[in-house]
Amino acid sequence: MRYVDVAIIGGGAAGMSAASRIKVLRSDWNVMVFEKTSFVSHAPCGIPFYVSGFFEHFEELCTYDINHFRNERGIDVHTGAKVVEVSEGAIIVEENSKEKLYEWDKLLFATGAKAKRLDVKNDELEGVVYVDEILSAERIKRLALKSEKVAIIGSGYIGVEMADAISRLGKEVTVIEILERPLPEYDAEIAAILKSEMEKIVDLRLSERVIAFEGKDRVERVITDKGEYKCDLAIVAVGVAPNIELAKKLVKLGKSGAISTNSKMETSKEDIYAAGDCAETINIVTGKPDWIHLATPANKTGYVAGVNMAGYELNYPGSVKCQITSFYNVEIGKAGLSEYEAIREGYEVVSAFVTTKSSAKYFQDGLIHLKVVADRSGRVLGVQAAGKGVGMRIYGATALLYKKADVRDLFFADFPYYPPVSRVWDPLVVAARNLFRKLGMP
Repeated sequence: MRYVDVAIIGGGAAGMSAASRIKVLRSDWNVMVFEKTSFVSHAPCGIPFYVSGFFEHFEELCTYDINHFRNERGIDVHTGAKVVEVSEGAIIVEENSKEKLYEWDKLLFATGAKAKRLDVKNDELEGVVYVDEILSAERIKRLALKSEKVAIIGSGYIGVEMADAISRLGKEVTVIEILERPLPEYDAEIAAILKSEMEKIVDLRLSERVIAFEGKDRVERVITDKGEYKCDLAIVAVGVAPNIELAKKLVKLGKSGAISTNSKMETSKEDIYAAGDCAETINIVTGKPDWIHLATPANKTGYVAGVNMAGYELNYPGSVKCQITSFYNVEIGKAGLSEYEAIREGYEVVSAFVTTKSSAKYFQDGLIHLKVVADRSGRVLGVQAAGKGVGMRIYGATALLYKKADVRDLFFADFPYYPPVSRVWDPLVVAARNLFRKLGMP
């Protein structure tokens, strides 16, 4: 049995941010991180870019290596360490095929999220791969290079990015999505832009449900409720769920199924915290608890948890759920609520959709499609965009949403003008002006 001041389960973004902050504030504390893989500070968001060959070395998916945390930051990192049981004041860890007991004063759950399973016939066949933890990256790339026909199940962020990555390897790609559009969190106007671009490069099958995989020794076909598609690799990316198996018997879960936390990242039990993709936080737009499983909130909630675990005070205000991705030359981004999400939340919604240049008219490229969603009071609820120059608009929208801006704030925001990348009348401002009319404003 060993004693630790702080035990952290999970060595991803949240876990290592928390551990690093604690050691800065309490350098004499014994902080142990238990990570079941051989890697820490890993970034699963980079998996599609590794698969496409954008960079060569798998280790580059990790922001820092283990020795940096051990030697430079003084964190006692245990890799290949699977926590098998958690109780108040103690954890049991399987290391080197042996179980060890550790007693702790403070505990952080930073267990992340796990890939959802399809639960269909033959999903255990060789060649059916889930985009799960970082270790799936090497397997997917190895199998993709040997394959000719690749099926991708799901067209959320990972599905879209995988379709981009695999098609760049010269493979035939079929994307199968159960809903009526790719990136289903987006409204139809924006998703239609992505749909059009994807159909130029991949076989996009919408409103189809996968019911089985077929093959002898390995996968040969994907069977849906509308047809079947040959493949020698099937990549499943149908979403994720919070990884709360260790926590659920010890602390309270929120409505989302993730671990319920307050603004200090404290759980329902004293001296037990949660951060990252396993934790429920606040959606700033709705003001309600939400499960926001994104990289930036993971790092920040880890930082906040570390500060509070060290005996200081810092509150996490929440997130506006901002996201950016791309498919070839089309950027897609979103911050806040889509129109259908806002209606589902009970808002009386008005919206403006504009298609305009993101640069001065004498530049040939730069078309952007942008939608702003507001409520009847004029408060901005969300922004979505697709095309060129999306990133800077989502950045601007995120800052305004964070401060609960209204349509006038959006109109008067002092966005800079530089002809190659922006206009005097920015697309965000044009959309705000359109909302003036819909809201009966001068």
